[in-house]
Amino acid sequence: MESRTREPSDARVGTRSVELPAPTAAPLMLALGISAIFAGLATHALLSAVGAGLALAGIVDWFKQVFPHPAHESVAADCEAIPVRTSRRGVAHVSVDAGLVRANLPLEFHPVSAGVRGGLAGGAGMALFALLYGIVSGHGVWYPINLLAAGFFPSLSLVELSSFDAVTFGLAVVIHALASALVGVLYGAMLPMLPRRPMLLGGVIAPLVWMGFLHTSLSLINPVLAAHVDWAWFAASQLAYGVLAGWVVSRRERIASAQPLPWQLRAGVEASGLLPESPSEGQKHV
Repeated sequence: MESRTREPSDARVGTRSVELPAPTAAPLMLALGISAIFAGLATHALLSAVGAGLALAGIVDWFKQVFPHPAHESVAADCEAIPVRTSRRGVAHVSVDAGLVRANLPLEFHPVSAGVRGGLAGGAGMALFALLYGIVSGHGVWYPINLLAAGFFPSLSLVELSSFDAVTFGLAVVIHALASALVGVLYGAMLPMLPRRPMLLGGVIAPLVWMGFLHTSLSLINPVLAAHVDWAWFAASQLAYGVLAGWVVSRRERIASAQPLPWQLRAGVEASGLLPESPSEGQKHV
């Protein structure tokens, strides 16, 4: 619905009236009626009947407000010139390649394969720290493996955590590999945001943020794992993952984004003349 204004005699300062859509409770009645209809499906049919009546009344009232003519009301508004001041001497522009109208940063990104490789490398380093913890703590090398699987499948907590179990071992390997690869893909997308200090973001900032989140919420998400985890060793393994994954991902060559290309090429249209000819190509056709 359009809002119509009546301009004052003084274009700069004065009083004018603005025509706005008239207030109505019809949308609220319609929303409440629909909610009551679905709530009655789980409780009682009478509630659905009441909701249907409210929804019907809301629809009728709403249509009366807009048909055949939208209902408006005049609202007085003070028109006062507001001075706009700024301390900036100029506009700061982002330096991008020529020909870009709008820049979507970053201009380069890591391929998905780099994230997968980095995640698997970081997962291997994390697994070594976990096995070392099992040896040093006296629980045995199978303890962290069984604990990881029992954290995702509570029924496996009945298995002796210090003994070897083939099913538990297979589940732990699959869970750890998938989680490491997925987080590695996230690293590949995140590291170009801080291109000059990729190791700072991937090896320090990201593991610390992840550690803080897990330390405060793991008891609610996974009580079995929270009851047995050693946070000092867990923090060391997370840092090992971050350093290795960040190092592997950052060493991979980044790929330029397709934003400088015409939209036809990005849409998959193959046609000549979409890209400007280079000087060498122009000389060949002369």
